[in-house]
Amino acid sequence: MLETIKNRLKNFPLERLQPGLQEQGSTAAVLVALHGDNSEPQVILTQRAFHLNNHAGEVAFPGGMWDATDTDLLQTALREAHEEIGLLPSLVEPIATLPVAVPKRRSLKVTPFVGLVDGPLDLVAEPGEIGALFDAPLRQFMNVENYQYFEMKTEYGALRFPFLPYNGYKIWGFTLKVLTDMLNSTLEANIHLEYPSHERIEELRQSEQMKKRGPE
Repeated sequence: MLETIKNRLKNFPLERLQPGLQEQGSTAAVLVALHGDNSEPQVILTQRAFHLNNHAGEVAFPGGMWDATDTDLLQTALREAHEEIGLLPSLVEPIATLPVAVPKRRSLKVTPFVGLVDGPLDLVAEPGEIGALFDAPLRQFMNVENYQYFEMKTEYGALRFPFLPYNGYKIWGFTLKVLTDMLNSTLEANIHLEYPSHERIEELRQSEQMKKRGPE
């Protein structure tokens, strides 16, 4: 499985991207770190610390915001992975740049980089940012019967999102979308999940603004 993913990710060549001057404050990168046996590859995921102001307790890839000291966004992803979970950049073989994504709840451009991790891992979560660290087998994402849906109540109204429950964690949102898109592209996984559209979110946002404004 891992070899097939690696070969088909050649359709997503590694690019050392840099944000434009106007985008540097709203640009991030994450590392989709794959490791394990060819037949049972796993992805390294984190759970964000519960005391954080943004996305507390949510499952995420290692990664974070672009820093002016970074030479490119790949270095951003590798630096953040080292800071957050102690993953040495020397243990990572970057192999692909996945399409830039914009998480639905934030005005942020995020570039995912896929990397193969080799060698014995001695990872440690940085408690200021990371509450937990775990591996999730990619095979779990291949079975469409594993997916469920939940309703999130937002300031704009209720939105329905898919998620994958795994060992007490809820994998959803941007993280789930990146993984399922990758598996669809490389393994023809045929995973089709329903997400609220940007149009629907904008519709709810405008509706809420009208309510606050009141009748004219």
